[in-house]
Amino acid sequence: MTQASISMYDASIPTLIDMLGNMKAWLDKGAAQKSGADLVNARLVEDMRPLSFQIQAASDSAKNGAARLAGIPMPSMPDTETSIAELKARCDKTIAFLKTITPEQLEGSETRNVELRFPSGHGYDLTGLDYLTKFMIPNFFFHVQSAYAILRAQGVEIGKPDYLAHMGPPNVVPAEPA
Repeated sequence: MTQASISMYDASIPTLIDMLGNMKAWLDKGAAQKSGADLVNARLVEDMRPLSFQIQAASDSAKNGAARLAGIPMPSMPDTETSIAELKARCDKTIAFLKTITPEQLEGSETRNVELRFPSGHGYDLTGLDYLTKFMIPNFFFHVQSAYAILRAQGVEIGKPDYLAHMGPPNVVPAEPA
């Protein structure tokens, strides 16, 4: 049996773009249902960062990760957003950057050395594939899911169809109702 393969581009960029777009839609629903100022500063628990940070961190994970894998400079986006509109604009800027990344830029990135440093100075030395699968994607989804959970905990009416909105409606429909 032939084993299928997936490119580093296909394993990252489309999913990052889709989920950032979904997050924008959640923010729209949240702003339509609740006070935007309250949502931006909402947390799941006292020692967890607020919604604004979760959106910023998802953005950072996506744009910085894509840049690292492409071997290009990471775009700077200071964490200054204090409103739903500003958080949505950050998602838009991140999506626009991701759309500049081409499949060719990520060719061979699975073996590219990626050095990841945290503010403490600690970090990891990884191959591109390990960086993508063990850090970048899990970290991105940690912050995406945290943002989703904060909105849900604040009573925003979003659900799994909103989380997977990029899929659109089901494309397999039973011939007769179940």
